[in-house]
Amino acid sequence: MIRKHDDFATRLLRWFDVSGRHDLPWQHPRTPYRVWLSEIMLQQTQVKTAAPYFERFVAALPTLRDLAQAPLDDVLALWSGLGYYARARNLHAAAIRCVELHGGELPRDLDALTALPGVGRSTAAAIASQAWGDRHAILDGNVKRVLSRYHGVSGYPGLPAIEKRLWQLAEQHVTGAPDARMPDYTQAQMDLGATLCTRSDPSCVLCPLQDDCVARVDGRVAELPTPKPGKTPPQKYAHVLWAEDAQGRILMLRRPPTGIWASLWTLPQADDEPLARDWFERHLSGDYAKAEALSPIDHAFSHYRLQLQPLRWHGTRLRARIGDNDALRWVAREELGSLGIPAPIRRLLETRTET
Repeated sequence: MIRKHDDFATRLLRWFDVSGRHDLPWQHPRTPYRVWLSEIMLQQTQVKTAAPYFERFVAALPTLRDLAQAPLDDVLALWSGLGYYARARNLHAAAIRCVELHGGELPRDLDALTALPGVGRSTAAAIASQAWGDRHAILDGNVKRVLSRYHGVSGYPGLPAIEKRLWQLAEQHVTGAPDARMPDYTQAQMDLGATLCTRSDPSCVLCPLQDDCVARVDGRVAELPTPKPGKTPPQKYAHVLWAEDAQGRILMLRRPPTGIWASLWTLPQADDEPLARDWFERHLSGDYAKAEALSPIDHAFSHYRLQLQPLRWHGTRLRARIGDNDALRWVAREELGSLGIPAPIRRLLETRTET
Protein backbone atom coordinates (compact mmCIF):
# COMPACT_ATOMS: atom_id res chain seq x y z
CA MET A 1 0.00 0.00 0.00
CA ILE A 2 1.21 3.51 -0.76
CA ARG A 3 1.86 5.46 2.46
CA LYS A 4 0.00 8.66 3.31
CA HIS A 5 1.87 11.77 2.26
CA ASP A 6 4.02 9.49 0.11
CA ASP A 7 7.26 11.19 -0.91
CA PHE A 8 8.80 8.31 -2.84
CA ALA A 9 9.39 10.49 -5.93
CA THR A 10 10.62 13.46 -3.89
CA ARG A 11 13.25 11.43 -2.07
CA LEU A 12 14.28 9.67 -5.25
CA LEU A 13 14.72 12.93 -7.17
CA ARG A 14 16.65 14.52 -4.31
CA TRP A 15 19.05 11.57 -4.39
CA PHE A 16 19.23 11.67 -8.19
CA ASP A 17 20.24 15.33 -8.23
CA VAL A 18 23.34 14.47 -6.21
CA SER A 19 24.16 10.87 -7.11
CA GLY A 20 22.33 10.03 -10.35
CA ARG A 21 23.86 9.57 -13.79
CA HIS A 22 23.72 12.86 -15.69
CA ASP A 23 26.35 12.38 -18.39
CA LEU A 24 25.20 9.32 -20.30
CA PRO A 25 25.85 9.69 -24.04
CA TRP A 26 22.17 9.51 -25.00
CA GLN A 27 21.32 12.38 -22.66
CA HIS A 28 23.31 14.98 -24.66
CA PRO A 29 21.37 15.69 -26.75
CA ARG A 30 18.32 13.77 -25.56
CA THR A 31 16.30 13.28 -28.74
CA PRO A 32 13.54 10.68 -29.29
CA TYR A 33 15.78 8.70 -31.67
CA ARG A 34 18.70 8.60 -29.25
CA VAL A 35 16.46 7.74 -26.29
CA TRP A 36 14.83 4.92 -28.25
CA LEU A 37 18.16 3.50 -29.37
CA SER A 38 19.53 3.61 -25.82
CA GLU A 39 16.46 1.92 -24.36
CA ILE A 40 16.71 -0.93 -26.86
CA MET A 41 20.43 -1.38 -26.18
CA LEU A 42 19.84 -1.37 -22.43
CA GLN A 43 17.14 -4.04 -22.50
CA GLN A 44 19.70 -6.81 -21.96
CA THR A 45 22.91 -4.84 -21.46
CA GLN A 46 24.53 -2.74 -18.74
CA VAL A 47 25.23 0.95 -19.32
CA LYS A 48 29.02 0.60 -19.28
CA THR A 49 28.83 -2.03 -22.04
CA ALA A 50 26.20 -0.28 -24.15
CA ALA A 51 27.73 3.23 -24.11
CA PRO A 52 30.55 2.68 -26.64
CA TYR A 53 28.21 0.75 -28.94
CA PHE A 54 25.71 3.60 -28.76
CA GLU A 55 28.33 6.19 -29.70
CA ARG A 56 29.58 4.10 -32.61
CA PHE A 57 26.00 3.45 -33.78
CA VAL A 58 24.85 7.08 -33.80
CA ALA A 59 28.10 8.18 -35.44
CA ALA A 60 27.33 5.85 -38.35
CA LEU A 61 23.53 6.26 -38.35
CA PRO A 62 22.73 9.62 -36.70
CA THR A 63 19.01 9.75 -37.55
CA LEU A 64 16.04 7.41 -37.72
CA ARG A 65 15.90 7.80 -41.49
CA ASP A 66 19.57 6.86 -41.75
CA LEU A 67 18.81 3.69 -39.81
CA ALA A 68 15.80 2.86 -41.97
CA GLN A 69 17.81 3.29 -45.18
CA ALA A 70 20.83 1.28 -44.00
CA PRO A 71 21.23 -2.34 -45.16
CA LEU A 72 20.49 -4.82 -42.37
CA ASP A 73 24.05 -6.16 -42.70
CA ASP A 74 25.40 -2.72 -41.76
CA VAL A 75 23.11 -2.52 -38.73
CA LEU A 76 24.13 -6.00 -37.56
CA ALA A 77 27.80 -5.13 -38.03
CA LEU A 78 27.40 -2.07 -35.78
CA TRP A 79 25.61 -4.29 -33.24
CA SER A 80 28.13 -7.13 -33.49
CA GLY A 81 29.34 -8.16 -30.04
CA LEU A 82 26.43 -6.61 -28.15
CA GLY A 83 24.38 -9.82 -28.25
CA TYR A 84 20.64 -10.49 -28.40
CA TYR A 85 20.65 -9.63 -32.09
CA ALA A 86 16.86 -9.71 -32.40
CA ARG A 87 17.05 -6.23 -30.86
CA ALA A 88 19.01 -4.95 -33.85
CA ARG A 89 16.70 -6.60 -36.37
CA ASN A 90 13.64 -5.19 -34.58
CA LEU A 91 15.27 -1.75 -34.39
CA HIS A 92 15.82 -1.76 -38.15
CA ALA A 93 12.29 -3.00 -38.85
CA ALA A 94 10.82 -0.39 -36.50
CA ALA A 95 12.74 2.42 -38.23
CA ILE A 96 11.36 1.32 -41.59
CA ARG A 97 7.85 1.26 -40.13
CA CYS A 98 8.30 4.77 -38.71
CA VAL A 99 9.25 6.03 -42.17
CA GLU A 100 6.27 4.28 -43.72
CA LEU A 101 3.64 5.18 -41.10
CA HIS A 102 4.90 8.10 -39.01
CA GLY A 103 6.68 10.48 -41.34
CA GLY A 104 10.14 9.28 -40.40
CA GLU A 105 9.72 10.10 -36.70
CA LEU A 106 8.99 8.06 -33.59
CA PRO A 107 5.31 8.32 -32.72
CA ARG A 108 4.58 10.03 -29.41
CA ASP A 109 1.40 8.01 -28.80
CA LEU A 110 2.12 5.19 -26.34
CA ASP A 111 0.05 2.59 -28.21
CA ALA A 112 1.79 3.43 -31.48
CA LEU A 113 5.17 3.15 -29.78
CA THR A 114 4.27 -0.22 -28.27
CA ALA A 115 3.19 -1.44 -31.71
CA LEU A 116 6.74 -1.03 -33.04
CA PRO A 117 8.86 -4.21 -33.24
CA GLY A 118 10.89 -4.73 -30.08
CA VAL A 119 9.10 -2.06 -28.02
CA GLY A 120 7.15 -3.32 -25.02
CA ARG A 121 5.06 -1.43 -22.49
CA SER A 122 7.90 -0.36 -20.21
CA THR A 123 10.24 0.55 -23.06
CA ALA A 124 7.55 2.67 -24.70
CA ALA A 125 6.88 4.45 -21.41
CA ALA A 126 10.60 5.08 -20.85
CA ILE A 127 10.92 6.57 -24.33
CA ALA A 128 7.89 8.82 -23.96
CA SER A 129 8.80 10.06 -20.49
CA GLN A 130 12.44 10.79 -21.34
CA ALA A 131 12.01 12.10 -24.88
CA TRP A 132 8.91 14.25 -24.34
CA GLY A 133 8.44 14.44 -20.56
CA ASP A 134 5.15 12.54 -20.69
CA ARG A 135 3.88 11.03 -17.45
CA HIS A 136 4.21 7.25 -17.70
CA ALA A 137 5.27 4.59 -15.22
CA ILE A 138 8.07 2.22 -16.19
CA LEU A 139 8.80 -1.30 -14.97
CA ASP A 140 12.14 -2.60 -16.20
CA GLY A 141 14.25 -5.08 -14.23
CA ASN A 142 15.77 -2.40 -12.02
CA VAL A 143 12.40 -0.92 -11.09
CA LYS A 144 10.92 -4.35 -10.39
CA ARG A 145 13.74 -4.98 -7.93
CA VAL A 146 13.34 -1.60 -6.20
CA LEU A 147 9.56 -1.92 -5.85
CA SER A 148 9.69 -5.57 -4.78
CA ARG A 149 12.02 -4.64 -1.93
CA TYR A 150 10.47 -1.32 -0.99
CA HIS A 151 6.97 -2.80 -0.73
CA GLY A 152 7.98 -6.31 0.36
CA VAL A 153 6.32 -7.95 -2.66
CA SER A 154 6.96 -11.70 -2.63
CA GLY A 155 6.76 -13.87 -5.73
CA TYR A 156 8.77 -14.02 -8.94
CA PRO A 157 8.25 -10.66 -10.75
CA GLY A 158 7.91 -12.43 -14.09
CA LEU A 159 4.64 -14.04 -13.02
CA PRO A 160 1.60 -12.17 -14.40
CA ALA A 161 -0.05 -11.61 -11.01
CA ILE A 162 3.15 -10.26 -9.42
CA GLU A 163 3.95 -8.09 -12.43
CA LYS A 164 0.43 -6.67 -12.37
CA ARG A 165 0.88 -5.70 -8.71
CA LEU A 166 4.24 -4.04 -9.44
CA TRP A 167 2.70 -2.08 -12.32
CA GLN A 168 0.00 -0.80 -9.95
CA LEU A 169 2.65 0.38 -7.51
CA ALA A 170 4.74 2.01 -10.26
CA GLU A 171 1.70 3.86 -11.58
CA GLN A 172 0.76 5.13 -8.12
CA HIS A 173 4.30 6.37 -7.42
CA VAL A 174 4.60 8.20 -10.74
CA THR A 175 1.80 10.55 -9.68
CA GLY A 176 4.19 12.10 -7.15
CA ALA A 177 6.76 13.24 -9.72
CA PRO A 178 6.63 16.91 -10.85
CA ASP A 179 5.56 17.42 -14.46
CA ALA A 180 8.82 19.16 -15.34
CA ARG A 181 10.94 16.30 -14.01
CA MET A 182 9.53 13.20 -15.66
CA PRO A 183 12.76 12.46 -17.59
CA ASP A 184 14.76 12.72 -14.36
CA TYR A 185 12.28 10.62 -12.38
CA THR A 186 12.40 7.87 -15.00
CA GLN A 187 16.20 7.91 -15.03
CA ALA A 188 16.35 8.05 -11.22
CA GLN A 189 14.40 4.80 -10.86
CA MET A 190 16.73 3.00 -13.23
CA ASP A 191 19.81 4.52 -11.60
CA LEU A 192 18.77 3.50 -8.10
CA GLY A 193 18.36 -0.12 -9.17
CA ALA A 194 21.55 -0.13 -11.20
CA THR A 195 23.85 1.54 -8.65
CA LEU A 196 22.44 1.02 -5.12
CA CYS A 197 19.56 -1.46 -5.07
CA THR A 198 21.58 -4.04 -6.95
CA ARG A 199 20.80 -7.71 -7.27
CA SER A 200 23.58 -8.71 -4.87
CA ASP A 201 25.28 -6.70 -2.11
CA PRO A 202 22.96 -3.65 -2.32
CA SER A 203 24.08 -0.42 -0.64
CA CYS A 204 21.08 0.04 1.64
CA VAL A 205 22.91 2.48 3.89
CA LEU A 206 23.08 4.98 1.00
CA CYS A 207 19.54 4.45 -0.27
CA PRO A 208 17.13 7.42 -0.07
CA LEU A 209 14.26 4.97 0.54
CA GLN A 210 15.87 2.96 3.34
CA ASP A 211 13.78 4.29 6.26
CA ASP A 212 10.57 2.57 5.16
CA CYS A 213 11.82 -0.09 2.76
CA VAL A 214 10.03 -3.27 3.86
CA ALA A 215 12.86 -5.55 2.75
CA ARG A 216 15.45 -3.59 4.75
CA VAL A 217 13.28 -3.17 7.86
CA ASP A 218 12.26 -6.85 7.88
CA GLY A 219 15.69 -8.22 6.96
CA ARG A 220 14.49 -9.63 3.62
CA VAL A 221 16.77 -7.78 1.20
CA ALA A 222 18.59 -10.96 0.15
CA GLU A 223 15.38 -12.85 -0.61
CA LEU A 224 13.62 -10.13 -2.61
CA PRO A 225 12.77 -10.00 -5.39
CA THR A 226 11.87 -13.67 -5.39
CA PRO A 227 14.17 -15.43 -7.88
CA LYS A 228 12.86 -17.32 -10.85
CA PRO A 229 12.33 -21.00 -10.11
CA GLY A 230 15.63 -22.45 -11.23
CA LYS A 231 16.53 -25.36 -13.42
CA THR A 232 19.83 -26.41 -14.92
CA PRO A 233 20.05 -25.21 -18.54
CA PRO A 234 20.69 -28.01 -21.04
CA GLN A 235 24.17 -28.41 -22.51
CA LYS A 236 24.50 -28.67 -26.28
CA TYR A 237 27.52 -29.32 -28.51
CA ALA A 238 28.42 -28.46 -32.08
CA HIS A 239 31.38 -28.30 -34.46
CA VAL A 240 32.30 -25.12 -36.34
CA LEU A 241 34.20 -25.38 -39.61
CA TRP A 242 36.91 -22.77 -40.17
CA ALA A 243 37.97 -23.18 -43.78
CA GLU A 244 40.48 -20.89 -45.50
CA ASP A 245 41.38 -20.78 -49.17
CA ALA A 246 44.84 -20.38 -50.68
CA GLN A 247 44.64 -16.58 -50.22
CA GLY A 248 43.81 -16.91 -46.51
CA ARG A 249 40.20 -15.85 -46.95
CA ILE A 250 37.70 -17.39 -44.51
CA LEU A 251 34.53 -19.16 -45.60
CA MET A 252 31.56 -17.51 -43.87
CA LEU A 253 27.94 -18.64 -43.83
CA ARG A 254 24.90 -16.39 -43.41
CA ARG A 255 22.48 -17.81 -40.84
CA PRO A 256 18.76 -18.10 -41.68
CA PRO A 257 16.54 -15.06 -40.97
CA THR A 258 15.03 -16.73 -37.88
CA GLY A 259 16.48 -18.63 -34.95
CA ILE A 260 19.75 -18.28 -33.07
CA TRP A 261 22.12 -15.69 -34.59
CA ALA A 262 19.52 -14.95 -37.27
CA SER A 263 20.91 -13.21 -40.39
CA LEU A 264 24.43 -13.00 -38.93
CA TRP A 265 27.55 -14.25 -40.70
CA THR A 266 29.29 -17.10 -38.91
CA LEU A 267 31.41 -20.17 -39.53
CA PRO A 268 29.49 -23.20 -40.84
CA GLN A 269 28.25 -25.37 -37.99
CA ALA A 270 27.32 -29.04 -37.56
CA ASP A 271 25.83 -30.85 -34.58
CA ASP A 272 28.48 -33.56 -34.42
CA GLU A 273 31.68 -34.80 -36.09
CA PRO A 274 30.03 -37.05 -38.72
CA LEU A 275 27.80 -34.18 -39.84
CA ALA A 276 30.83 -31.86 -39.89
CA ARG A 277 32.65 -34.30 -42.19
CA ASP A 278 29.57 -34.62 -44.39
CA TRP A 279 29.23 -30.80 -44.70
CA PHE A 280 32.92 -30.43 -45.54
CA GLU A 281 32.89 -33.12 -48.20
CA ARG A 282 29.72 -31.80 -49.84
CA HIS A 283 30.85 -28.19 -49.98
CA LEU A 284 34.64 -28.11 -50.03
CA SER A 285 37.54 -29.60 -51.93
CA GLY A 286 40.31 -30.54 -49.53
CA ASP A 287 41.39 -33.17 -47.04
CA TYR A 288 39.01 -33.37 -44.08
CA ALA A 289 41.53 -35.46 -42.16
CA LYS A 290 43.93 -32.50 -42.05
CA ALA A 291 41.61 -30.55 -39.76
CA GLU A 292 43.30 -28.74 -36.88
CA ALA A 293 41.18 -29.12 -33.74
CA LEU A 294 41.28 -25.86 -31.78
CA SER A 295 40.34 -25.28 -28.14
CA PRO A 296 36.59 -25.61 -27.49
CA ILE A 297 34.51 -22.45 -26.96
CA ASP A 298 31.81 -22.25 -24.28
CA HIS A 299 28.91 -19.85 -24.84
CA ALA A 300 25.75 -19.33 -22.77
CA PHE A 301 22.40 -18.48 -24.31
CA SER A 302 19.35 -17.57 -22.23
CA HIS A 303 17.95 -21.12 -22.32
CA TYR A 304 20.94 -23.41 -22.87
CA ARG A 305 24.70 -23.64 -22.92
CA LEU A 306 26.62 -24.40 -26.09
CA GLN A 307 30.13 -25.77 -26.49
CA LEU A 308 31.66 -25.27 -29.93
CA GLN A 309 34.53 -27.36 -31.23
CA PRO A 310 36.37 -25.41 -33.97
CA LEU A 311 38.02 -27.35 -36.80
CA ARG A 312 40.36 -25.45 -39.10
CA TRP A 313 41.72 -26.10 -42.60
CA HIS A 314 44.06 -24.19 -44.90
CA GLY A 315 44.08 -24.18 -48.69
CA THR A 316 40.51 -25.36 -49.28
CA ARG A 317 38.17 -24.28 -52.06
CA LEU A 318 34.45 -24.42 -52.71
CA ARG A 319 33.21 -27.05 -55.10
CA ALA A 320 32.28 -25.45 -58.43
CA ARG A 321 28.63 -26.46 -58.30
CA ILE A 322 27.92 -24.28 -55.27
CA GLY A 323 30.17 -21.34 -56.12
CA ASP A 324 27.14 -19.06 -56.57
CA ASN A 325 25.55 -19.89 -53.20
CA ASP A 326 24.50 -16.53 -51.69
CA ALA A 327 24.64 -17.93 -48.16
CA LEU A 328 28.36 -18.75 -48.46
CA ARG A 329 31.06 -16.15 -48.92
CA TRP A 330 34.84 -15.96 -48.84
CA VAL A 331 35.84 -13.08 -46.56
CA ALA A 332 39.28 -11.51 -46.27
CA ARG A 333 40.44 -10.87 -42.72
CA GLU A 334 40.33 -7.12 -43.16
CA GLU A 335 36.64 -7.38 -44.18
CA LEU A 336 35.49 -9.16 -41.04
CA GLY A 337 34.78 -5.87 -39.26
CA SER A 338 32.11 -4.97 -41.81
CA LEU A 339 30.00 -8.05 -41.05
CA GLY A 340 27.63 -8.84 -38.20
CA ILE A 341 29.31 -11.84 -36.55
CA PRO A 342 28.31 -13.55 -33.27
CA ALA A 343 30.60 -12.57 -30.41
CA PRO A 344 32.14 -16.02 -29.74
CA ILE A 345 32.91 -16.52 -33.43
CA ARG A 346 34.40 -13.03 -33.75
CA ARG A 347 36.61 -13.66 -30.72
CA LEU A 348 37.77 -16.94 -32.24
CA LEU A 349 38.63 -15.31 -35.56
CA GLU A 350 40.34 -12.30 -33.99
CA THR A 351 42.37 -13.98 -31.28
CA ARG A 352 43.59 -17.07 -33.13
CA THR A 353 46.79 -16.23 -34.97
CA GLU A 354 47.51 -17.62 -38.38
CA THR A 355 49.48 -20.83 -38.50
